[in-house]
Amino acid sequence: MLTSPEDNFVQIFERSFRAHWELEAITDWGTTNTLTYGQLATHIWKLHRLFHHCGIKRDDRIAVMGRNNCNWVTVYLATVTYGAVIVPILQDFKAEDALHIINHSGSKMLFITDLIYEGMSLELMNEVRVVYSLADFKVLATDINEKKDISWAWAEKELNKRFPEGMKPDDVVYKERKNSEVASINYTSGTTGFSKGVVTPCNALAGHIKFFFTTGLVYPCCRHVAFLPLAHAYGCAVDFLGCLAAGGHTYFIGRTPAPKVLLQAFAEVKPTLILSVPLILEKIYKQQIAPQIAKPPVSWVLKVPFLDEVVLDKIRQQLVDAFGGEFAQIIIGGAPLNKEVEDFLQRIHFPMTVGYGMTECAPLISWSQWPNGKAGSCGKVLEGLMEAKIVHPNEQGVGEILVRGEHVMKGYYKNDAATREAFTKDGWLRTGDLGIIDEEGYLFIKGRNRTMLLGPSGQNIYPEEIESKLNNLPYVSESIVLQHENHLVALVYPDYHAVDQNNLSQDDLLQAMEENRKALNKILASYEQVTKIKLYPHEFEKTPKRSTKRFLYTQMAAD
Repeated sequence: MLTSPEDNFVQIFERSFRAHWELEAITDWGTTNTLTYGQLATHIWKLHRLFHHCGIKRDDRIAVMGRNNCNWVTVYLATVTYGAVIVPILQDFKAEDALHIINHSGSKMLFITDLIYEGMSLELMNEVRVVYSLADFKVLATDINEKKDISWAWAEKELNKRFPEGMKPDDVVYKERKNSEVASINYTSGTTGFSKGVVTPCNALAGHIKFFFTTGLVYPCCRHVAFLPLAHAYGCAVDFLGCLAAGGHTYFIGRTPAPKVLLQAFAEVKPTLILSVPLILEKIYKQQIAPQIAKPPVSWVLKVPFLDEVVLDKIRQQLVDAFGGEFAQIIIGGAPLNKEVEDFLQRIHFPMTVGYGMTECAPLISWSQWPNGKAGSCGKVLEGLMEAKIVHPNEQGVGEILVRGEHVMKGYYKNDAATREAFTKDGWLRTGDLGIIDEEGYLFIKGRNRTMLLGPSGQNIYPEEIESKLNNLPYVSESIVLQHENHLVALVYPDYHAVDQNNLSQDDLLQAMEENRKALNKILASYEQVTKIKLYPHEFEKTPKRSTKRFLYTQMAAD
């Protein structure tokens, strides 16, 4: 447990607000809405008054649901610095799922996007007393006595009475809160189809901030573009908490992060660090880089020593410029990165690293600073903060990854059975992931324990590795490898853009997939052979961190 006052989660932000009072803290990108650290602290003070006015007590739960924006961040920080527990709800959850989370968590207050709330009702919420709009903090619904003013305007009047000349840095004083206390309950949206409330202590979040400070990933006036959902641990930890703890400036993308939108934001903001999921880089590689390097004369030049470096340097600079040109590195997480894409980025010395984590670890477990990583790995386990070991390894050394340390959750909320199953008797967290740790300490992920398949003679088959190879073949956008009666079947969502460009008919596409299957099997072991490729008409449904929800497709191998 982190016990130093310097590492206390709430005090970290108290110090940051005071030290960076005049600096810009957060911006809704594409708008004129920007808050300095002083203005953000003032808004937090007003929310604290509203919490108290509405009867919110220490350790009560407050839920927030909506796209990334300045008000979302204000609610989060106001909740944790008040001593309450924040319950971030992914905006992509359906209304019935969100209602279940609100009720299961026992949330007493809800901040939500107006449009999302239209599919809900206060009467369906067991303990919520008041619902506020995430757009402007207006009251959307309440069962509090109508004569009691609980408006944002009331909080503004209270602020003016308390600080007639405005708040000053020394006025930021938060109640003492131990790192052992609960900061948040994050409900997972993993690939198993079962959502559980991950109880995250302040200590886990403080550990991340300490790590970011130590590595120099964040610093005063650093710039981040937050396009990953803040309700997910990955984006929340780095783009939001880490950046603001250091005095940086975060720009929030409050719309669907289409490539065109992101590239425009990168060009304007020129971020100093970028978080991404593999899909972004994979799309850029497949749609822009791969066609460029496959055509003569570029393909010929790349085979000539020294000349190839000229072309590769040009491609590297184009990529760097596309992401704003001033970032130290891009950190990839949330899902495996395609090997062909990673190999090419390594070849051109593109500043990119891959990390590994999970919601239950808030989320970071391993990562290595660029350029110190190793190809194919997720870096090294965070020194001084986390430990990892491999249990029950097979002949290749692949076994389940167990972890423990500062970032680990307390357990699953109101789910003792799942909590007991998640931990070993001696306190190690079962990640459910399979991997190896090499002699230098680098961690390599092989797949999920639940997705691993058994070959005809008991061989371990990792479908993610097969899919990575298949996704690099012509006309394949993405794939899922499934098993039926000891046979492997691949579902493929075609790359319809390439199909249309080459005027392929349905029969042509089916023939191309059969050719892909034969080419794929030539580079697979005998027990990994794919017997059939089946076309799937739509993109596979994903979690917010862009992992495929495999459980939705397991029966399709037999169809």
